[in-house]
Amino acid sequence: MAKVKTAFFCQNCGTQYPKWQGQCNACKQWNTIVEEIVHKEEKPVWQATNHETKRASKPLRIKEIDSAEEYRLDSSDGELNRVLGGGIVPGSLILLGGEPGIGKSTLLLQISLKLPFRTLYVSGEESQKQIKMRAERINPTSDNCYILTETKTQNIFRQIEEIDPDILIIDSIQTLHTDYIEASPGSISQIRECTAELIKFAKESNVPVILIGHITKDGNIAGPKILEHMVDTVLQFEGDRNHVYRLLRSLKNRFGSTAELGIYEMQGSGLREVSNPSEILISHREENLSGTAIAATLEGMRPLMIEIQALVSTAVYGTPQRSTTGYNAKRLNMILAVLEKRAGFRLGTKDVFLNVTGGISVDDPAIDLAVVAAILSSNEDIPVIKDCCFVGEVGLSGEIRPVNRIDQRIQEAEKLGFSQIFVSKYNKITLKNSFIKISLVSRIEDIASELFG
Repeated sequence: MAKVKTAFFCQNCGTQYPKWQGQCNACKQWNTIVEEIVHKEEKPVWQATNHETKRASKPLRIKEIDSAEEYRLDSSDGELNRVLGGGIVPGSLILLGGEPGIGKSTLLLQISLKLPFRTLYVSGEESQKQIKMRAERINPTSDNCYILTETKTQNIFRQIEEIDPDILIIDSIQTLHTDYIEASPGSISQIRECTAELIKFAKESNVPVILIGHITKDGNIAGPKILEHMVDTVLQFEGDRNHVYRLLRSLKNRFGSTAELGIYEMQGSGLREVSNPSEILISHREENLSGTAIAATLEGMRPLMIEIQALVSTAVYGTPQRSTTGYNAKRLNMILAVLEKRAGFRLGTKDVFLNVTGGISVDDPAIDLAVVAAILSSNEDIPVIKDCCFVGEVGLSGEIRPVNRIDQRIQEAEKLGFSQIFVSKYNKITLKNSFIKISLVSRIEDIASELFG
């Protein structure tokens, strides 16, 4: 009998140690190091079948390498295609993470039911009947989707050889285990070994693999950090349970940009793609209300029109409150200091509450001008001019700084029917034949005089 080999791993970051210790030297967490069995049998994990595509292993001069764009599979989901950079690359490994109950399994099941080619959906968390009940709400007429409930990788590969799928979906990687590692499912060594087997399968067979990954309480994907290095693409599915909208972001993408954003709406029949997110992020109301302003922002390459709401009131207690939702609280304090120092508005003794509607968080500094307009509108209790929006970054001296890709923001505002947009006078605008009124401002005092006299 072979001697059992063990090692000590940090459950938080995956760092390996020769013996137990109280604190991990890498992530500085306490009591996260556990002992795991790492003895591995000398057996081949994945035997490539006759449909594998052998890749050349000899070195090539860089000018000899074919630079033609790689073929991609259409996922039948416009938002997912956008985030991935145009579609699913054959032989790639995609990792999808997100909060429990956010809709990861629903998204991938919905995609597998829509795909026109053979798909194998492997679930280690739900039974086939549970998946069938969800599938009947989404698309009950699919003939290309196969459902397998299994957690042992050897049995999964045996079914793969029989079905010969064009795409493989695993829900989730933390539930899988292999016989070649004597450790419990979800442990560091099991996650690493199962992922390595799936990578070997994907690269040798040219079949794309999509993995669902659990996340920790800190929002990071559970398991070793090397898991994110091993895969080709890391996607983050996020949102708030109190809102019906879900955001799909790319944290890592070897085959495209990480600046794209996909937006979905959770419905009873599944996730609906939101092609025009600006309409859902702007409130529809008949009368003008004070304290609201519209900002033209960018999420990656995608222009969005979002609504900024502000409430300024007299502080009831001694210390005024500063509260934000979806916006950086420190940046709000900076803007309030600039308004008091440069424009003479006495806001130091007042409560200020700021909210970005739609349940999204925005880091774009170009919405500073809309934040200023909303705060001043609430302070003066005068509504902002109807059908106008704002683009500009506020500097510490009170100047309105230029922002990037101003033409694209102006075009989005014009497309949605806005009649006026306030931008920095230092921006270089190249648009011609634009029907929207472009008002150029250089300081926050200009905004105050334009809006409220």
